[in-house]
This record gives sequence, C-alpha cells and structure tokens, in this order.
Amino acid sequence: MTGLASRYFASALIYAVLGMALGVAMGITEDHAQMPTHAHMLVIGWVSFALFGFFYHLFPAAEKGRLATAQFWLAEISLLTMVVGLAQIFAGRADTGTPFAAAASIGLLTSMILFAINAWPIVRRA
Repeated sequence: MTGLASRYFASALIYAVLGMALGVAMGITEDHAQMPTHAHMLVIGWVSFALFGFFYHLFPAAEKGRLATAQFWLAEISLLTMVVGLAQIFAGRADTGTPFAAAASIGLLTSMILFAINAWPIVRRA
C-alpha cells in the first residue's frame, strides 16, 4: 500500500485505536457523555477512512491529481475539527464546540462529494 491509500489506512488505524480507547474510558468511568464523539471517530475515522484507503489501493490511478489530495486533506482536517468540536459539546461547552462541529460537518460532506466525483468515473468503468 502506497500513497493516499497508505496515508488513509494509517490514519484509520489511529482513529480506531483512539475511538476504542475512548469507549473503554467511558466504560470504566461509566460516563458515556462522549458516545457521539466515540461513534464519529470510529465510523468516519476508522470505517470511512479505511474504505477510502482500500479504494485508492484498488484504483491507484484515482489518486493522481489534485482532487484526491484535496479530498484527503479536507477529510483529515475536518474529522480532527469534528472530534474537537464534539468533545467540547458533550463536555458541556456547546458554545465553544458547536462552531467547530458545524464547520467540520460541512467539510466532511464536501470531502465526500469530492471523493464521489473522483470515484464515480472509475467505478462506472470497472
């Protein structure tokens, strides 16, 4: 695995470990306030990023050009921002976290649209 595939899969592994660690911490403390943060880390960070990585591994031509690189960085920055925003919201500081979570949501949606634009022609040909 090389290029974007490798970078996506590496970050997916990091999010998997962090998301699971947060889940364990919630279980130990019996404080499940961060459940949405935990879920976003695992579903977007682990699952979606791993799938992006596998796609780029299977179709390496898809990572050529600026669109795939822009999508990668937008997804990474948006998820980090989302995690920070959600952690703030569910720690009782919604006034601080909501703008971050809102901006990150738009970033993640835009990133998925960029991925779809990039992947659709390849999937149609395959």
